[in-house]
Amino acid sequence: MAEAPALVEAKDLALELPDMTARKGLGPRPLARILHPVSLTVRRGEIVGIVGESGSGKSSLGRTLLRLYRPTGGRLAFDGADITHAGEAELRPFRRRMQMVFQDPQSSLNPRHRIRTIVGAGLDLAPGAARGREDALVAALDEVGLEPALLDRFPHELSGGQRQRVGIARAIATQPEFVLADEIVSGLDVSTQAQVLSLLKTLARERDLALAFISHDLSVIRNLCDRVVVMRAGRIVEEGACAMLFAQPATPYTRQLLDAIPSPVPDPGWLTRGAAPSVSTAIAR
Repeated sequence: MAEAPALVEAKDLALELPDMTARKGLGPRPLARILHPVSLTVRRGEIVGIVGESGSGKSSLGRTLLRLYRPTGGRLAFDGADITHAGEAELRPFRRRMQMVFQDPQSSLNPRHRIRTIVGAGLDLAPGAARGREDALVAALDEVGLEPALLDRFPHELSGGQRQRVGIARAIATQPEFVLADEIVSGLDVSTQAQVLSLLKTLARERDLALAFISHDLSVIRNLCDRVVVMRAGRIVEEGACAMLFAQPATPYTRQLLDAIPSPVPDPGWLTRGAAPSVSTAIAR
């Protein structure tokens, strides 16, 4: 079976940003190399995990793939179109097609806005946005397992898991083709993590999404991702099919990450025994 064509394609992508650790004088801050030449593809219907320790460059890579950062080298293409150096006006048609789910829903959802305003923000930018807006809002919430009654609530009235689902609903409301999820389960309890990850997996399959999932924890992507990219110090040190990478890691660094995964807790009957299930076991169900 032939592979789907690459929706997002990065070739020798490099990124430099102002070095915030450098002492600031009268002139501009010196630049620090964040990403060394990195090559990566994400295909339709594929879930790619981007993993590494803190400071490895995984979040910077994700934001560069979305063109929130302008690359300082290499080439970035979306659906065959070169967007490496595109300006905001040129990027506008692509913005609805690529979305992001942020790590902390508490800070990424405006506390002054109701859920209908938050989820509908992307819809409002489309031509003829008023037509069918309410139906689109209800459909987005339904797809992430939330009741329409929540549309008139504020973020502080929701649980952490519900807020993260609102973040996902906001991302998918514009019918995107590429979604980047950046450490979105790190602040959730184990059972809620499993629910959110299972939701992402279902959305990716049903919508044929290209999904990039960023995490520092390999255990949460063991049963989620098709392919894994391991980053260290702004470089990709290993890449491969998820099952193969877990079974036969090729680099000592990947082996160290795998060794850091906590031992799974047996799942059957955990409620009666008082032990919580592991994330990977819960997702597998």
